[in-house]
Amino acid sequence: MEKRLIQIFDKANNDFISEEKSLILSGVSERTLCGALMLFLSKEIRESAFRRYYVDVEYNRNNGKIKTIRNNREEVITINCDLIVHSRGNIIEQDNLLALEMKKSTASDSEKLKDKERLMALTKDTFDDVWSYDGKSYPEHVCRYILGVYYEVNIQKRTIIIEYYRKGNLFHKYGISF
Repeated sequence: MEKRLIQIFDKANNDFISEEKSLILSGVSERTLCGALMLFLSKEIRESAFRRYYVDVEYNRNNGKIKTIRNNREEVITINCDLIVHSRGNIIEQDNLLALEMKKSTASDSEKLKDKERLMALTKDTFDDVWSYDGKSYPEHVCRYILGVYYEVNIQKRTIIIEYYRKGNLFHKYGISF
């Protein structure tokens, strides 16, 4: 499943960069870039085995409540990811597929680190090592995303750094020139 999600994301991202290069270079906000990327990712998701999933920007709900995670200091933090692929609670077996956090290279190191820590938390299987998937209930805090994507845009260098996270850890990092 993870490998297929990476293929889908890579295809959508390549199309996004190819079609929206002028938008990226114009200096618009991260939110605008995420909205544009969402359109390309939605198309790929609809044409895949994941067609029952949705691509949303700035989504902040979890089973009708405000979405929260526990950070590495065990603090409960409310969140809304820049972009997610999920079932909106309709497929309890695997509700969450992909979480993406986007930053411009000009953001502070602390802001970049917060996004990366959020992806580590979102891709963990559990927070307290107690909750286990039973097919009927959701954990108190959001987790179990198959893939986390950190996406950093450097307009001056015309590069994008992409980092992939799974099970709470970074496992692949690469750059793209555009």
